[in-house]
This record gives sequence, structure tokens and C-alpha cells, in this order.
Amino acid sequence: MSQMKHIDNIPSTPGKFKMEKSPYNRLRLHSSLAKLTFWSFVFLGLIFVFFFRSPSSSSPESLTADPSRRSLRTSSYGGPDWEKRIKASAKVRSRNGMSVLVTGAAGFVGTHVSAALKRRGDGVLGLDNFNDYYDQSLKRARQALLERSGVYIVEGDINDVALLKKLFDIVQFTHVMHLAAQAGVRYAMENPSSYVHSNIAGLVSVLEVCKSVNPQPAIVWASSSSVYGLNTKVPFSEKDRTDNPASLYAATKKAGEEIAHTYNHIYGLSLTGLRFFTVYGPWGRPDMAYFFFTKDILKGKAIQIFEAANHGTVARDFTYIDDIVKGCLAALDTAEKSTGSGGKKKGPAQLRVYNLGNTSPVPVLDLVSILERLLKVKAKRTIMKLPRNGDVQFTHANISLAQRELGYKPTTDLQTGLKKFVRWYLSYYGNGKKSSQ
Repeated sequence: MSQMKHIDNIPSTPGKFKMEKSPYNRLRLHSSLAKLTFWSFVFLGLIFVFFFRSPSSSSPESLTADPSRRSLRTSSYGGPDWEKRIKASAKVRSRNGMSVLVTGAAGFVGTHVSAALKRRGDGVLGLDNFNDYYDQSLKRARQALLERSGVYIVEGDINDVALLKKLFDIVQFTHVMHLAAQAGVRYAMENPSSYVHSNIAGLVSVLEVCKSVNPQPAIVWASSSSVYGLNTKVPFSEKDRTDNPASLYAATKKAGEEIAHTYNHIYGLSLTGLRFFTVYGPWGRPDMAYFFFTKDILKGKAIQIFEAANHGTVARDFTYIDDIVKGCLAALDTAEKSTGSGGKKKGPAQLRVYNLGNTSPVPVLDLVSILERLLKVKAKRTIMKLPRNGDVQFTHANISLAQRELGYKPTTDLQTGLKKFVRWYLSYYGNGKKSSQ
């Protein structure tokens, strides 16, 4: 694609079992015991079948069809060719370069960060589970893009600790760029468990492996501007309170920051959290407003524009992907080494959190007007009240800390950034004729 030149059933807490006080005759008791014994044997049999059967009983075809999905219970996980691809992808080709494991590499930010790292000579290995939260074909297209630049993406889940350990056995990563997460504010009302699985359990899985390897890598990970929740003081500063989340997504990201603090304190992991503010651009996420507004405007569908109480303006600190990438790379470049060894802390370790935004909030109505001009199509607007589903009225980043410590300086205004996005969108989807789910 020539347009790719710009890279730009764990139960809830069980209740107490209460014995019935009413008497039972001995025959009924024996019957119950017989049933209990029977089902116990059935249960144990199932455990044996699923967990203790020999790997040799598995179909050879199923083990070779997709090496990155093989079970780690086999003795030759992935095989030599698989390991060779991993080593080649993670090989450092620049002086003083780093070897980086990028989780969520087929995602929007992950793709751009991986490509930028590879371009400057760093070793990069991707990890992604290619879930179906949004159009998987877009993720596969990003994967193909990265593969052409020499970045291999292992298909697997961050909760697969055995896989993570295997990757660290093959490559001694100096850094981890942890971007894998369940994104989206509204989707949490439909599938809350996915947020706990990815954003909390997944983060812990990554940190558990990182704290145990030697040497420990430095870790940069994606938090979110959503942690500011219901704050009314603007612009949002890293010193502000973040204990009033407006969504489950925000709550899981806040939990992530506390978890990071814990692993830094106990194990000496070097950890940097990045609070992204409304990232947009080419190869973006279809669930973001600028993306589905573009799709619906081209198809002549009405778009829903939210307004706050009393006709209040809804605004976002839209941040172009290239600026976010620069912030991510700066965070990696300034990350100090972790201080632990063998899972034990040897000294104080670096712990940081930064806002990465554009510090210029734009009303959503203005976003729509810009898209209308770029697409040369008038939008069919439907004004609606801002729902109580996790969305907040505004976001606005104070980026002074990132400017001072990372040299972070966003340079792309919304008009310029959307122009690049629309150019990519029309090239990739063909004026909306190609499906964009």
C-alpha cells in the first residue's frame, strides 16, 4: 500500500454454605453421597482429559498451522524458524539502540511506535491478540505494514505468562512498551470483564514476568487522560486528584497506575505511565468519533453530536499520532534502568507519569466542521444530550512536565492532522465504498 509511506468462570466472592437443620434419613444421605462421588469422578476425569493428556495426542496439523498460537505444553514451542523470526525482529541495528517488546503492536498507537522504533534502528518485537473489539482486517493491514519494515508480531495474549517468559528467554529485552489494553469508554457497559482481563490482569502478568527476569527491563506503558474523570479544574495536571473516575475504563487505568507504583516499590521496576489525550490520525481506531464521523458523513448518515447540560460545549484535547509517538520514544529514551534482580529490589527505581496531549482543546462541533470542509460533504447533524455512560464534557492537558523532562512539544494542529487522516482514509477505504466497521 503506497499510502502506508506515512506511518504516520472465576465466581464472585462465594457465599457461606449453610447446612440445613431439617433431618434427613440415612437412605437419602447415602444417595446424596453416591451422587457426589459420581460427579467427583466425572470432574476429575475432565481435569485429566483437558490438562494431563499427552501433547502427542494433539493433531500435528493443529500444531503447525499457526506457530504463534501453539500450546506452551509442547516441547518445541514455535520451533527454530519461529525463534529465528523473533530474534531477527528484535535485533538492534543502531549504536546504543534498544531492544523493545511492544505489546498491542497491531493497535493504532502500537503500530506507529513500532515503526518509528524500527526506522531508527532499534530492535522491535510485537505482541498482539488481534481481538475483535473493532475491525480485525484493519489490524491485519497494520501487521502487514509492520512486517514489510521488519517488525514481527507474535500472536498471543498478555495474560499468557508462559508465552511472555518464552519471549524473554529468546530475547533479552532492554525495554517494554506496554500498549496492549481494552480501549473505549462506552464498551465497558457491554463487556466490563474485558477491561479487568486486559487492563488489570494483563498489566499484572506483564509486570510479573518483567520483575522476574534478569536484567529487568525498563517499562513505559499507556495510562489514559480518562483517569482525571470528573475533575473540573483545567488544564489537567499530573498533580491533580484522580480518584473520581467517570467510567470503568478510567477506573482500570487508575488501578494500573497504583499497580505500577506497587511493582516499582517492591521489585525496583522502572515504570513510566503516559496519559494519552484523544489520539487521532492515519490507521486510527474506528470506534473514535473523528473516524466514525468520517465514515457516516461519506455515507450520508446522520451523526450524533453530544452537548452538555444547558447547551454546554463538549471539547477534546485532540493529539495527533506523530506527536504521541515522539512522546513515547522520549519516555523510552529517558527511562532509567530497573534496579531489581531475580525479583528482588536492590535500590530506588524510577517512577514517572506524564500527560501527552496537544494542550489546545477543540469543540466537537469544530471537529465536524473541519471534516465537512475536507470531505466536501455536509454532515447531517443530530444534537443529543451527553449520556451518562462514561463520557466527560472536556479534556485539557497540562503538558509542562513532559515538556520539561521529555522535551515533548506537539506541533500538529487539528486542521493539519485531520487533513492527513482524511487523505489516508480515502486511500484505504476508497471514499467510503470499502467497508469500515
